[in-house]
Amino acid sequence: MATKHKTAEPVVPLFDHCIPQHSNRICVTTLTESHPVLQSGKTIKSIPCQISTNCSRLQNKVSGKCKRGAQFLTELAPLCKIYCSDGEAYTVSSCVRGCSMEVIEHILHKPSILQEKPSTEGYTAVELPKFEESKNITEGLLTQKQYEEVMVKMTNCRT
Repeated sequence: MATKHKTAEPVVPLFDHCIPQHSNRICVTTLTESHPVLQSGKTIKSIPCQISTNCSRLQNKVSGKCKRGAQFLTELAPLCKIYCSDGEAYTVSSCVRGCSMEVIEHILHKPSILQEKPSTEGYTAVELPKFEESKNITEGLLTQKQYEEVMVKMTNCRT
């Protein structure tokens, strides 16, 4: 599985996402180590999937070979919002243009798994990009090494 990173705007590097992609094009959205939810002992209070009054990621029911019923997501589509006990709230975006294959029900019942195992069981979404767009998606993302270099530069700029 190739792991790529989607960085936020250079002004706000803390809200980055990691997008591991399997050879079958399936992408998984996770939080990077630099995300504030994974820093400084924050406690997750809730992770609602109700995006708006008409849109809930829990209504995503995928079936069949053609993945009927899957919600189509853009790169900026919100997947969920993470509310912490200190009052802070963080929106997790899709980062991948494609169909939502799996919602994050497993972390709704045990939100702490997002912090305990962020790069494995603590994923927030599984998405399938369109076949013709899958290469373009990964070309716009950073490799692990490139991401680490960007983070070093960002750290050096702040000091």
